[in-house]
Amino acid sequence: MPIALLTFFLIGPAADAGNIERGRYLVEALAACDNCHTPRGAAGYDLSNRFSGGAQTFSDKSYVVRGSNISPDRETGVGAWSSEELRAAIVDGIGRNGRLAPVMPSDSYKPLTPSDLDAIIAFLRSATPIRAPLQSPQQRSGEWAPRLMPGAAATFDEASLADKSTRGLYVASLARCMSCHSEEIDGTPDYQNRLGAGGKTFRNAAGVVVASNITSHPVKGVGAWSDDDLKRAITHGVARDGVSLRPPMSTLSKAHFSKMSPEDLDALVAWIRTIPPKE
Repeated sequence: MPIALLTFFLIGPAADAGNIERGRYLVEALAACDNCHTPRGAAGYDLSNRFSGGAQTFSDKSYVVRGSNISPDRETGVGAWSSEELRAAIVDGIGRNGRLAPVMPSDSYKPLTPSDLDAIIAFLRSATPIRAPLQSPQQRSGEWAPRLMPGAAATFDEASLADKSTRGLYVASLARCMSCHSEEIDGTPDYQNRLGAGGKTFRNAAGVVVASNITSHPVKGVGAWSDDDLKRAITHGVARDGVSLRPPMSTLSKAHFSKMSPEDLDALVAWIRTIPPKE
């Protein structure tokens, strides 16, 4: 057997497997794609129909949509999409039929390194194809301006992630921390003036929930919290006083952020500490 071919058999499959596992980590621990694209049952995500589309309806004045089928089914999912089309959908919010509704957090995925973006695509392609036609409603109208977080508006390179603060910003963007914990103006996060200050309102089965202040303010924010306090809130959905956080944070923390690596969790907490205090 030629040496080059032998090398492919010995190294190629392992490299592919590693890429898929990296994609799995990004999807499950940070980006939380299941949250919108996998149906739920009484016990949580219905993984037998993973990525076949979510049941939750997202609406605003310019759209009413549900999470689409992103399984590799060629007819009803994204199995027939090219890698370039998937990249455009993930980081640019552009689908085959035009711009996706802004509930698709492409702006938060802008920092994805090229290798991490490829890993996500590899993992999605490795999933089980599920035939599930697009559920109604799907209505979009108008144009949407990008909602880019300062410092995370463009692709990061691998080398920059060696810096702890940069890595923390990278994790925070992929996990969409600031899009939830920044006060909004006309439905758009005010990153310039209210970054991390909380105030966004969520309405779900648990009732009305207002995102908390996670700036370094010692009273209004989390400035007085220890690193362990913050880590427990992020990964277990439990506040400093021992009270369980409410959805969506409790759901995200247990189903996704609990899988975050120690390195990424440490970096995220360190970066949160740098958010200027706001009341």
